[in-house]
Amino acid sequence: MKFFSQLSAVLALVGSVVAHPVFDELMEDTGFKWPVTKRQSSLQRVQNFGANPSNARMFIYVPQKLAEKPAIIVALHYCTGTAQAYYNGSPYARQADQKGFIVIYPESPYSGSCWDVSSRATLTHGGGGNSNAIANMVAYTLDKYKGDATKVFVTGTSSGGMMTNVMAATYPDVFAAGIVYSGTAAGCFYSQSGGTAAWNNSCANGQARGTPEVWAKMVKDMYPNYDGPRPKMQIYHGSADTTLNQNNYNETIKQWCGVFGFDPNKPDSTQANTPQSRYTTYTWGNGQLIGVYAQGVGHSVPMRGADDLKFFGL
Repeated sequence: MKFFSQLSAVLALVGSVVAHPVFDELMEDTGFKWPVTKRQSSLQRVQNFGANPSNARMFIYVPQKLAEKPAIIVALHYCTGTAQAYYNGSPYARQADQKGFIVIYPESPYSGSCWDVSSRATLTHGGGGNSNAIANMVAYTLDKYKGDATKVFVTGTSSGGMMTNVMAATYPDVFAAGIVYSGTAAGCFYSQSGGTAAWNNSCANGQARGTPEVWAKMVKDMYPNYDGPRPKMQIYHGSADTTLNQNNYNETIKQWCGVFGFDPNKPDSTQANTPQSRYTTYTWGNGQLIGVYAQGVGHSVPMRGADDLKFFGL
């Protein structure tokens, strides 16, 4: 495929790829923890949700007071994480009790629990990788619970943030919006050796750089001939991130600016100290793309549950 040959050329710096790193990126890095509150329901494992060649695991949270035609949020954990850990450490199940939407918590099948954001399979629509499995989890949930197909969203932290970009690129027809916490551009972790869930030092270190046009072509080549709408995107990253270098924020912004046709150097608005002190929010296309750069924040940027739901329109 042209995409992979082009990707290899653009990411020529990417020479250090190892599988399953010892990678401690727990959200407790930030010192922030969501308060423990009693939930209406519990996290449940779903065994048979459809085709699953990559053996990803599906967990789901369905509140007792389910809305009619409920919205769905896919919440993707970090490396070393699990569905249970992300369920415990994120605000979405608690918010589901209040709003009546469903939360899918996929779980990586790999040693080290990173998501596969590197193989050809996962970077291809219908390719049989993790992205395909997660899309099938959504299809199962929409069918079983009569969900609203126009209100399906994806978010994740670190490796889950990378996977969020991959899901938005490979299944733009499934998701209405994505929120990335401390991730990398879709395709940045591509493994030339074909590694599954491989670690890519050059991308992680911020050395993989491309033009908006090249990054956008990578996205579009993940689902060839697709000409429908794309999900709106919100990108969070910390300036002091030593796990996924801050330049990955710039490259991700360039990627989605290229997809949407925006100039990454000319946001429509720039708001200092928004949504909090030392955060700067950049907006393109009336909210089609939002970048939030957190000065002095490391890896990972704390999740902002209420703001996430506002971005999703929930």
